[in-house]
Amino acid sequence: MDPDVDKAREYFRQRDRRLVPKVTTVPEAVARLVHDGDYVAVGGFGADRIPTAVLHEIVRQGRKDLGLSGHTATHDCQILIGAGCVNRCDVAYVIGLEARGLSRASRRQFESGKIAVAEWTNAALAWRYRAAAMGVPFLPMRSGLGTDTMKESAAVEITCPFTGIKLLAVPALFPDVAMIHVHRADVYGNCQIDGIMVADDDLARAAKRLIISTERLVPESVIRADPTRTAIPYFCVDAVVEVPYGSYPGNMPYEYFSDEDHLRQWLEVEEDAAAFERFLDKYIRNTPDFEAYLELCGGIKRLQELRRTELMLHAAIGGGGAG
Repeated sequence: MDPDVDKAREYFRQRDRRLVPKVTTVPEAVARLVHDGDYVAVGGFGADRIPTAVLHEIVRQGRKDLGLSGHTATHDCQILIGAGCVNRCDVAYVIGLEARGLSRASRRQFESGKIAVAEWTNAALAWRYRAAAMGVPFLPMRSGLGTDTMKESAAVEITCPFTGIKLLAVPALFPDVAMIHVHRADVYGNCQIDGIMVADDDLARAAKRLIISTERLVPESVIRADPTRTAIPYFCVDAVVEVPYGSYPGNMPYEYFSDEDHLRQWLEVEEDAAAFERFLDKYIRNTPDFEAYLELCGGIKRLQELRRTELMLHAAIGGGGAG
């Protein structure tokens, strides 16, 4: 992606900053804001607080030739790359679903040579978002020096003008479109996130277009009552969609636990390419919407079980939720 901050500044200057309602549906948001060939970035961390409903709709609408920021990618990578939507990827963490195992479908796509790859560290991609959010064309870092990680990336080795030490310059990253799932948002797009935010505040400011999916819409008065908790302000947001359980089968901190059985089912069926295509047809391509997917996975009974599990785990460790 072009790190020219002056071009980006001109783009952002043209954005509509009026305080207007942005509530829409998932299909409409994807149809309007995600196009073939776009570079996309996904919020959350690993399988936590991921915008699964939006990712499914990208597959359902048949988007192709997407670029993907594999910042902390697990199930999001599994969906988009496994379904063949991606042809290039900035890689920090992909293919693995952490302790759960490896996504065979994603691995097949990479090993086939169908996906162009640039390699980074998790920190490097986070700092690329931060550079974009700051309006500077690059940030210097030390992570990655002394390894061969950056041989397949756009990072450039530089010398600090003040100390003479060796540093790595990583270019600003302005995704065409980002999608972030949050705990609550008002109709204008002001968002609150409970728990770890990772790089989502920077990502929201770096992306040219931003889709917010939220567990619940709340009155503007809720946001105004505690404005310091606004993690993403309305002027960064292009669309707001209310999707209860929208991170399923991932975890939503303080709301519901990840569905480990269903994630295991994904990993098992990926062992056979034909079986995985049938799986995608059943659970995503041939379902009318995310609610139908949830029903296939056990519906409200299963979702309530996951909610109880999350609340019990937090109670056991003495934690408490917000909001």
